[in-house]
Amino acid sequence: MRKHNLLFALAALVLATLVGPRASAQSLNVDIVGGVKTATPIAVVPFAQDGGTPLPTDIADVMRNDFNRSGKFRALAKSEIVEFPSKGSDIHFATWRLLKQDYITVGHISDAGSGLVRVDYELWDVNKQQSLLSQSMTAPVGDLRGVAHQIADQIYEKITGVRGAFWTRIAYITAVGLGNHTTYSLIVADSDGYNPQVVARSRESLLSPTWSPDGKKIAYVSFESGNSNIYVQDITTGARQLVEAHRKGINGAPAWSPDGTKLAVSLSYVGNPEIFVLDLATHKETRLTNNLAIDTEPKWSPDGQSIYFTSDRSGRPQIYKMAATGGAPERVTFQGQYNAEANISYDGKQIAMVQGNGNVYRIAVMDNSLGGQVRFLSPGPIDESPSFAPNASMLLYAATEGPRGVLYAVSADGMVRQRLVLADGDVREPAWGPFRQR
Repeated sequence: MRKHNLLFALAALVLATLVGPRASAQSLNVDIVGGVKTATPIAVVPFAQDGGTPLPTDIADVMRNDFNRSGKFRALAKSEIVEFPSKGSDIHFATWRLLKQDYITVGHISDAGSGLVRVDYELWDVNKQQSLLSQSMTAPVGDLRGVAHQIADQIYEKITGVRGAFWTRIAYITAVGLGNHTTYSLIVADSDGYNPQVVARSRESLLSPTWSPDGKKIAYVSFESGNSNIYVQDITTGARQLVEAHRKGINGAPAWSPDGTKLAVSLSYVGNPEIFVLDLATHKETRLTNNLAIDTEPKWSPDGQSIYFTSDRSGRPQIYKMAATGGAPERVTFQGQYNAEANISYDGKQIAMVQGNGNVYRIAVMDNSLGGQVRFLSPGPIDESPSFAPNASMLLYAATEGPRGVLYAVSADGMVRQRLVLADGDVREPAWGPFRQR
């Protein structure tokens, strides 16, 4: 596994050059693969616009893509939309019943002055001919993708009862170039891969980006002074804090506590990689594990009471759980020869992981609410770095396709996958950010 080779052998000299959070980045090419026949049908009619210059973003297109990649909805193709109502009173419900649509969204965009637009939209139940939502938003013309994601979130929540996660962000690492000329970048983008912005660049590998609970900072691993270092960076201001360095060996795998005050990390200055907790305010360091095995990849439970981690103390990498204050670890995974890179859903009921059998590594999800039942969400053969959306409706992971690294966003049932590919480089180490403040 590429990632584990890096985690367990961090040794290189890097010249890291920070750039402002608004620096441009190469966009990902996005394809949606698959579909769910049983998904709820919904029509999103192109939003009407009051004259003027055509807008840079088609709100309805963005919403349709959001719904299609969620696995919960099946949006009617734009080419199959035969009527174009812009408000509820214009809807001919018989038409949409013939098209077998359960819901319909209509909208209207008007000029609000000073570079702003007003977006009015309505959600209707086709069969009941009943209005479910009728709202408006005002935003800059340049933020219409964000508006579309927020509207899709509201509709998703209204119909499913679960908060939508389309208006969120993801972080990932790109590698462009060959050999000594490779440049690594830490990128932040919208959840669908659009609007990428560079957070940091380096001549050597960057690793393990992880979001703070408030979505304002990212902790990650870079190489400076000939050793691996853990940094926390404010993605708005670009300010960077060195939180763990100047120790020989591994300083890696940072994970934020749910309250944002601590980082769980893997440090090897004691002789072999062990799990520690760092208090970011006091810089106090608490050792949690003490074993001759490799202990790495800590992740907090949502309630902050436990820490999951990967250890090969049983002979092969498996996932363990222990109290956040320390104590005897408990083995969690037993199916599969190899289990690593745990990622915990917001409610603590599901654990995503990389499960290996033979030479095939796939993304698996263990559902504790179903007695520990395991389901696979990826085909392999080399998949890694699973990361749940904040509502657990989707999951990001990295895959190796030939010589290249790509990302996939997969629906929770595994039926819909969105492929995100860099035109001339690798993309890997994805991390899905938290909900944004509404």
